[in-house]
Amino acid sequence: MTAYDDFVALHRHGTPLLLPNAWDHASAAALAARGFPAVGTTSLGVAAAAGLPDGHAVTRDAALALAARLGGEGFLVSVDAEGGFSDDPAEVADLARKLADAGAVGVNLEDGRGDGTLAPPDSHAAKIAAVKAAVPGLFVNARTDTHWLGLRHSETTARLTSYQEAGADGVFVPGLSGAAEIAAQVAAVDVPLNILYSPQGPTFAELAALGVRRVSLGSLLYRRALGEAVASAVAIREGRPLTPLTPGTPTYDEVQALS
Repeated sequence: MTAYDDFVALHRHGTPLLLPNAWDHASAAALAARGFPAVGTTSLGVAAAAGLPDGHAVTRDAALALAARLGGEGFLVSVDAEGGFSDDPAEVADLARKLADAGAVGVNLEDGRGDGTLAPPDSHAAKIAAVKAAVPGLFVNARTDTHWLGLRHSETTARLTSYQEAGADGVFVPGLSGAAEIAAQVAAVDVPLNILYSPQGPTFAELAALGVRRVSLGSLLYRRALGEAVASAVAIREGRPLTPLTPGTPTYDEVQALS
């Protein structure tokens, strides 16, 4: 069994892969230490940590550097690569090779652009085909941003079908939250459907019952961690007591042990 096979096997009917998204080595290692066999990266967290905007194809080097740091660890890593940081399928395939060489087992490729538009589906399908031709053992999770950007909802199924036909191992529709719509997309494709978890949307168990085989947390963990850090600093400045630490909050020594 290869790492690719292990990763594919985690996308199960009835028991989806819950993929938490990390933004640095410590967050990924801490999640793996709590029993998550696979960890994704969040492009927003990686970009923000580097002082860069998300979704504008400027975090290629940061994404590669994080993949290199995580790829040698004892857990599976899937990298959020935005749109591949290029419109040239050959350049996207070259990035995929480098991610795989760094130890990544999967990659997210999205058809949303930094200017808020959607890439033509044939253009995105060409990237997917190029990546799978170059690195067959890299799990390509093809993302369409029809719902995330609020554009062309009616094209969702056609885009997913096109991406599947191009070789995508899984498809991803962030922003899709209605139970009937989710079930319809599960039925429309043969590969695993990935849904972005939202506290306001279906629960993990409800998504499993709908046939979803992968649930991502996106930037949620990063934003919660950032919010808690700021709230704690403000409370101390204002003389208010801090709320109790969340059970399982690591000690100094436990964080040191993650390195």
